[in-house]
Amino acid sequence: MPEINVVSETELMSDNKEGRVESDLLGSTRIPSKAYYGIQSHRAIENFQLTDVPMSSYPNFIKALAMVKQACASTNFKLGLLSEAKYSAITSACLDVRQGLLDDQFKIDMLQGGAGTSANMNANEVIANRALEIMGHQKGQYHLLHPNDDVNKSQSTNDVYPSAIRLAALLNCVPMLSELSALCDSFLAKGESFSSIVKMGRTQLQDAVPMTLGQEFSAFADTLQKDRAHILNILTLLYELNLGGTAIGTGINADPKFGPLAIKYLSQISGFPFRPAANLIEATADMGSFVALSSTLKATALKLSKICNDLRLLGSGPRAGLNEINLPPVQAGSSIMPGKVNPVIPEAVNQVAYHIMGNDLSISMAAEAGQLQLNAMEPLILFKLLQTTDLLSRAMFMLRLKCINGISANEAICENYVANSIGLITCFNPHLGYENTSRIAKQALSSGKAVTELIVEQGLMKADEINDFIRTQTNSVNRI
Repeated sequence: MPEINVVSETELMSDNKEGRVESDLLGSTRIPSKAYYGIQSHRAIENFQLTDVPMSSYPNFIKALAMVKQACASTNFKLGLLSEAKYSAITSACLDVRQGLLDDQFKIDMLQGGAGTSANMNANEVIANRALEIMGHQKGQYHLLHPNDDVNKSQSTNDVYPSAIRLAALLNCVPMLSELSALCDSFLAKGESFSSIVKMGRTQLQDAVPMTLGQEFSAFADTLQKDRAHILNILTLLYELNLGGTAIGTGINADPKFGPLAIKYLSQISGFPFRPAANLIEATADMGSFVALSSTLKATALKLSKICNDLRLLGSGPRAGLNEINLPPVQAGSSIMPGKVNPVIPEAVNQVAYHIMGNDLSISMAAEAGQLQLNAMEPLILFKLLQTTDLLSRAMFMLRLKCINGISANEAICENYVANSIGLITCFNPHLGYENTSRIAKQALSSGKAVTELIVEQGLMKADEINDFIRTQTNSVNRI
C-alpha cells in the first residue's frame, strides 16, 4: 500500500505552482499536488478564516466522519452500488483517516457556512484521493473514483454531518465521563479521610449547625454522580440518526434499505447502539438532542463552579479567612505580596464554567435559528459542543490532580469554630428544650463564653457528655 505523504504548510505553498488542476461549478483552480483535499476543501479554507480553529483540532469529529463514510461504503457495496475495488480502497482510506494519519488535511475552519457541506466534502475528497493512491492512481483522477459519486454515494451532507456530530459528541463524552467518575472518587476519598472532623455548617454565610468535613466532601461527590447519571441518560438521545434521509429526510437518491443498513454498520464500527430515527424529516431539522446535552453539561459545569467557590471559601485566609482546609499551593500568587498563594485551580474551573455557559447559549440560539427542513447553524453547534466536552474533561482532570487530591484539613481550626459558635446550641434543642437553648444563645452572645461552657455552668449537662452528644447529632443523618 502506498505511504501517506505528510507535508508541512510551507511545502504545500511551495508546491502550489506545480499542483494539479481541479474544477467545480465555479471554475478551475490549482491544488497542491501533495494535498489529499480537493477543490471544494480548498475554497472553504480560503473562504472561512474565522476562528483559527481548524477541523483537525477535533480529531474525534474527523474520526466520526470517517466511520460514517466507511459504514456508507459498506452499505453501498452490500447493495451492489459500489464495486469491490472501490469499496476496498475507500474502506482502507477511511481506516487511515480514523487512525489520524490524515488529520493535517482537514484545515477548514470549524465555523463555516453551508450547514457542514465543506466538512463533508473535505472528508469525501481526502478519502477519495487516498483511495485513488491505494488503487495505484494519481490524486485528482476522479474519473476513476469520485468524491461525490463514490465516497458520497447515497448520502447528503444533511444526513452525514449531523450523524457525525452525534458520533463525535459520544466519542468526546467517553473520556469526559471517565474524568467525572475519577473526580467523584477523589471527593469520596477525601470524605472518608475527613469523616471524624467536626466543623460548622453554614447557611447564607452564617453559622448554622455542626457537620463533619467528610459529609461536606461526600456531598460534592454525590451531586456530581447524579449529573453523571443524567448525562448518560441524555446521551441516549444521540443514538437516533437521520442517516439515509439524504437532503431533507425523504431519502431521495438513496435505496430504501440504505439508511437502516448503514446505521447497522456504523453501530458495528463505532460500538454505539445507533438506531434509525422514526421520522427522518423531523430528525434532519431538529437540534433538540444537542440542546438537551449542552444544557446538561452546563449544569455539571455550574455545579463544579459552585464546588470550587466552596473550596475557595473553606481555604480562605490563611490567617484572616476560614482556613478550614489547605488547598495545595501550585504557584506564587502575587507579583507584589511575598508569600501569597492563590486558589488558582478552582478559579480556573470557575472560568471554564462561565465559558461553557456561553457555549450553551450559542448552541441554544443556533438550534432556534434553523429554518424549514434544515439547520444551517450546525457547525456552530458542533464547535461549541466539542469545545464544552473537551473543556470539562481538562478542567476536571486539573481540579482532581492539582487540587482535590492534595487537600488537607485544619482540624484544630474546625473544632475551634464549633466550640465558639452560637449555632452549636441548635444541637441541644431536643435535649434541653427551646427556652433553655434560646437563653444560652443570648448569654453566649453577650458574654463571649462558649455555648458548651454555659451548659456545664448551669448544670444542664456534664462536660464529658457534650462531645459525644455533638458527634451523635452530627452523624444522625449521613455517616461519613
